[in-house]
Amino acid sequence: MFKSLVISHTRTCFITIIPFRPKHYSTQTHTLDNFHNPKVSKLFKRTFSHIYQQCSYQKTLDQGKQAHAHMIASGFVPTIFVTNCLIQMYIKCSNMYYAHKVFDEMPQRDTISWNAMVFGYAWIGNMGIAQNMFDSMPERDVVSWNSLISGYLQNGNCAKSVDIFRRILREGAALDATTFAVVLKACLGLEDYGLGVQVHGLLIQSGFVYDVVAGSATVDMYAKCKKLKESWSALIAGCVQNDELLRGLGLFKNMQKEGLGVSQSTYASLFRSCAGLTALSFGSQLHGHSLKMNFGSDLIVGTATLDMYVKCDRLSDAKKLFRTLSIRNRQSYNAIIIGCARVGEAFEALQLFRNLMRTDLGFDEISLSGAFSACAVIKAYTFGVGLHGLTIKSMLQSNVCVENAMLDMYGKCGALTEARRVFDDMWIRDAVSWNAIIAAYEQNGNIDETLELLVSMLGSGLEPDEFTFGSVLKACVGLKALNFGTEIHGRIVKSGMGLESFVGSALVDMYCKCARIEDAEKIHERMSERTMVAWNAIISGFSDQEQSEEAQKFFSRMLQSGTKPDNFTFATVLDTCANLTTISLGRQIHGQIIKQEMQTDVFNCSTLVDMYSKCGNLHDSRLMFDKSTNKDFVTWNAMICGYANHGHANDAISIFESMKLNYVKPNHATFVSVLRACAHMGQVERGLEYFNSMWNNYKLNPQLEHYSCMVDILGRSGQVNKALNLINDMPIEPDDVIWRTLLGICKLQKNVEVAETAASRLIQLDPQDSSTYVLLANIYADAEMWEKVSKIRKSMRRVGLKKEPGCSWIEVKSELHMFVIADKAHPRCNEIYDKLDELVAEMTWSRYVNDAEGPEDERAACFTSYA
Repeated sequence: MFKSLVISHTRTCFITIIPFRPKHYSTQTHTLDNFHNPKVSKLFKRTFSHIYQQCSYQKTLDQGKQAHAHMIASGFVPTIFVTNCLIQMYIKCSNMYYAHKVFDEMPQRDTISWNAMVFGYAWIGNMGIAQNMFDSMPERDVVSWNSLISGYLQNGNCAKSVDIFRRILREGAALDATTFAVVLKACLGLEDYGLGVQVHGLLIQSGFVYDVVAGSATVDMYAKCKKLKESWSALIAGCVQNDELLRGLGLFKNMQKEGLGVSQSTYASLFRSCAGLTALSFGSQLHGHSLKMNFGSDLIVGTATLDMYVKCDRLSDAKKLFRTLSIRNRQSYNAIIIGCARVGEAFEALQLFRNLMRTDLGFDEISLSGAFSACAVIKAYTFGVGLHGLTIKSMLQSNVCVENAMLDMYGKCGALTEARRVFDDMWIRDAVSWNAIIAAYEQNGNIDETLELLVSMLGSGLEPDEFTFGSVLKACVGLKALNFGTEIHGRIVKSGMGLESFVGSALVDMYCKCARIEDAEKIHERMSERTMVAWNAIISGFSDQEQSEEAQKFFSRMLQSGTKPDNFTFATVLDTCANLTTISLGRQIHGQIIKQEMQTDVFNCSTLVDMYSKCGNLHDSRLMFDKSTNKDFVTWNAMICGYANHGHANDAISIFESMKLNYVKPNHATFVSVLRACAHMGQVERGLEYFNSMWNNYKLNPQLEHYSCMVDILGRSGQVNKALNLINDMPIEPDDVIWRTLLGICKLQKNVEVAETAASRLIQLDPQDSSTYVLLANIYADAEMWEKVSKIRKSMRRVGLKKEPGCSWIEVKSELHMFVIADKAHPRCNEIYDKLDELVAEMTWSRYVNDAEGPEDERAACFTSYA
C-alpha cells in the first residue's frame, strides 16, 4: 500500500522521464541514470544511499521521493543500510509519516534504524512516541540514550533528562562525552549547581575531562552558575589533549581578562601548548607569570616549564631551571636527557641518565630512549650494549619506542648484525622501526639490502613515509642507480609527496648526484614550498657538477625569495667562489657570515681559509686560520694545501708540524699537500719520511695521489728510473695521472727512454688525449729527434687529434675576463699585447726568454708557457 502511495504521489514528477529500463540498475551499485530534473542532474550514476544522503543534506524532499520511487519501480531490494539512509532523509526533510512507513515495512531493523526513529520523533517534539520507540528497542547503544536525553532537553524537560541519566547509571549503560554535555546543560536548565558538580566529578572519573565538547559544556554550566574558575583548567586541558593548542592559549588570555587565578594543571597544559607550538616568547612570559604567582617551587609546573624550554631549543635555559628545582621527578630527568641528546650533548645526557639511576626514581621507556639516542650521537657502542642489557633486565625490551631507539643506536654505531637481530626479534614494527633499519643499512653502505628492505616494508602492508623515501633515495645515489631512483620517484608521485619539501630535496639531491641536473632543476621549480634545505640541495647539486655559475645564480634567487642561508649554504657558495676565483662575492659572503655571527663555525672557517687561498690571497687565508678558535683537520688541511699550491713549501711543512703538535690526526688529503710541498722544495728524504709515516704512524694506506706526489719528488731530483720502479712496484694499478706526472718529469729531465714508456701507457689508457702526443713531441724536440717529432704529428693527424688551446681567466671589478692562446677577441687586446711585449722585453733582458727569434715567437712562447 505504501509503495503505491509513493508512486501515485510522485506520478507527476515522472511524466518527462525516459521509460524505465531495469538493466540500468544493479544490485551492487543501485544507480540512478535517468533523472531529468536539473536539481538532481548532479546525482547521476550515484548509489541510492548516496542520493538519499545528498537529499537529506540539502533537504530536497521531492528529489528524495523520486529516488525512492525509482528504487521501488526497479524491484531492487534495499539493504538495511540503504533503508536507514532513506529513513534519515525523510526525518531530515521533516516528514515523519513517510519515515515511519518505511520503518514499518522493513523486514529487518538494526539499532541505527531504531535510533533514527527515536531521534526523529524527539526532534519534532513528540516525546511520547519517541519514548515508546525507545522502550520497544531490542538493543540500545549510547546513541539511543543520547537521543532520548537530548530530546527531553530540547523540549524543555530538563528534569526528565536527568532522570534518564540516572537510569543509565543504574543500568550500567555506556556513556560518552555527548551524554555528559547534554546532562550538564540539563543541570544548568534546572539551575542545580550541586548536581552539576557531581556530574563534573563523574565526567572526570570516566576519563572525558580532556574532551572539548564535554569541557565546553562544563565551562558553560559553571559560567552561568557564576562558578567559572573551577572549569577553565578542564577546558584548556581538553584543547591541549585534542591538539587545539592555539585555542588553549586563547582561552588562557580570556581567563586573564576575567581576572581568574591559574591552577597548577592549567600552567602544565599551557606550557605543553607552548612546547607544541615552539612559542618560546609566550612560554617565557608564562614562566615569569608562574613565578609571580608563587609556582616557582612547584614540581609539576617546573617540569612542564623545563619541557617547554627543551622543545623550543633553549637547552641552556632548561639546564638552569633543572638545577634550580629543589625536588626532581623522573619526568624532569627525562626532559633534560632527551633535550641534551637532541642537540648533540650526548656525554651530558648519559651523565644525567647515570644520575637518574642513582636516585630511587627509577627509569622508564622515555629515559632509555633518550639514553640510546645519546649513544647514537657519539657512537658509544659499549655503553649502548650495557643499556641493552639493562633494558632486558627491566622487562622493557618489548616496548616499541625503546626497541626503535636501540635499533637506531646500533645502526649509527655500524653494528648492523645487532641492529638486524633487534629488528627481527620485534613483535610489533611500526613505520619508525622500518625507517630505522632502512637508514641503518643505507648509512653503512649496504645499498642492495636497503632496497630489499623497502620491498619487505611494502610487503608488510606499511606505506613508506618521507623519511623512508629519503633513506632509499640516498641509497640510489650510492649505487648511482638512476633506474631505481626514477622508479621510487614514480611511487613518491603516486603517494602525493612529490612536491613536499623534504622528499623533493632528496629527489633533487639524487638527480644531481646521478648527473641529471636538468631533472633536478625541474623538481626544484615544481616544489610547493622551497625551504632552506630545498635551496641547499639544488645549490650543492650544481656545485658538485662543477657548474659554479649556476650555483651562484640559485644562491641569488634564494636570497631574493627571503630564505635565510645557513652554514651549509655559505660553505657551498664559498666553494664556488674558490672554483671561479670570484673573490669579491667571497668577501660579501664573509661579511654576511660575520653579520649573522657564524664566524666561529668550524665549517665556515675552513671554507673561508680555502676560498681565500684558492683566490690567491694567502694573507687573508692565514688571517682566517689564525683567528679560528676551533680548528679541525679540515681547517689545517685547507691552510697546508693553500701554501703548497702557491709554492710556499716551508710554510706548508711548518703548519703540518704544528698540526701534529696540536694532536690533530692528519688524513690522506693532508699528506697529498705535504708531499706536494716536499716536491716543490726538492726534499726527497723528507718526502720519503712522510710517505712512510702514513702507514707506520697513522695506519693510512697510500693512495694514487700519494704515489703521484712521490713520482714527482723522485723525478724532480733526477731519479727518473726510481720513479718508474716505484710505479711498477705499486700495490694498486697506476692511472693516467701518475703516468702523465712521470711524462712531465721526463721532459724536465730530458729522459727520452722513460718518456716513451710513460707515453705508451698513457696512449693505452686514453688514446684520444692529445696532450700525451704534444708532450712527447716536445720531449723529442728538446732532444733534437726531429724524425720522431714528425712521426708524432703524423700520428695525431691520422687519428684526428688537435692540440687544445690553453685557457685562463681573471675577475676584475666583478667582471670575468677569459683568454686563450693568441686570443684577439678581447675588446682591449691591443693594450694587453702592448703590455705583453713590455713584459717579454723585460724577460728577454733577464734571460727568461732567450730562444725566440722575434716578437711573434716571443708572444707565442709566453702564451704557451703561461696561458
